Amino acid sequence: MEELATIIATASPLVYAVVGETITEKAGVINLSLDGSIMLSAMAAFATSFITGSVWLGFLAAILVSAGIAALIAFSSIKLHLNQIAVGFVLTLLAADLASFLGDPYVGERAAHVEPWAIPGLSKIPVIGDVLFDHNLSVYGSYLVVIAAYWFIFRTKRGLELQGVGERPEAAFARGIPVNRLRYIYTIIGGGLVGMAGAAFSLDVKLGWRDGLTQNFGWIALAIVIFGGWHPIRGAIGCYLFGALQTLALKLQPVWPDLSQILPILPFALMIFTLLLVYLDWFRRLGDRHPGWRRLLASDPPSGIGRIFKRE
Repeated sequence: MEELATIIATASPLVYAVVGETITEKAGVINLSLDGSIMLSAMAAFATSFITGSVWLGFLAAILVSAGIAALIAFSSIKLHLNQIAVGFVLTLLAADLASFLGDPYVGERAAHVEPWAIPGLSKIPVIGDVLFDHNLSVYGSYLVVIAAYWFIFRTKRGLELQGVGERPEAAFARGIPVNRLRYIYTIIGGGLVGMAGAAFSLDVKLGWRDGLTQNFGWIALAIVIFGGWHPIRGAIGCYLFGALQTLALKLQPVWPDLSQILPILPFALMIFTLLLVYLDWFRRLGDRHPGWRRLLASDPPSGIGRIFKRE
């Protein structure tokens, strides 16, 4: 049970990032700045917490930093009609360098961090109490984000509009939906959740700041979004799977040092395997025969993703 609790706790930052990027891509925008955004927001959260002594101001600073980067991507795409992928690559490099430069004074320092808080009553439930409800508010927040994102995207009218903006922006506009305005909003919201991932790393999971603290976690989050089929629940499962691989790697390191180096990169292989799988004819026919499973099995990206919408 202790291992399961560790997996859930260590995966919570990735859950924030994956859900945030899922929302962004559902709106038709690709935010490839995740690796740099997570790193810069982790630094901003730790520096703010160190200066002010407030964990929550640290989270707020991280959200604002990452949301600002996401807003730049949205502006460059919607207003300037620049390539989203190219802008995302540039911003991830810029953000990573800024994190390294601005965070240098805080290397090795100590700051306030998220305190443990077992949920009264629920934490005493046999088995699942220790696994799910004996963590802290950062971890519990990751549960709420997954549930809220699923409910919003698939169970509300606004969620249907979000899907329409990402799937068929021209048709959505013809029905009176403000496509570009919603793309701004959801890209910024997704970026804010990515910022929460950075804060969760430096103020909870990894506790501190050093250069490269979150390196490659942004790319892993992007891989898990694809692995999860642009679905928040499947994406969260991918995060927990990655957390399990990390935990397994630590357990096996004394026994098989070489194998423990391979396990953390397995999500990339799983992503490629999933992409190959979902394009097979029999997989698509399975979804056609069982409509109830279609939403769970669907892994095609939003058809309007990366496309610039111009009003005629």
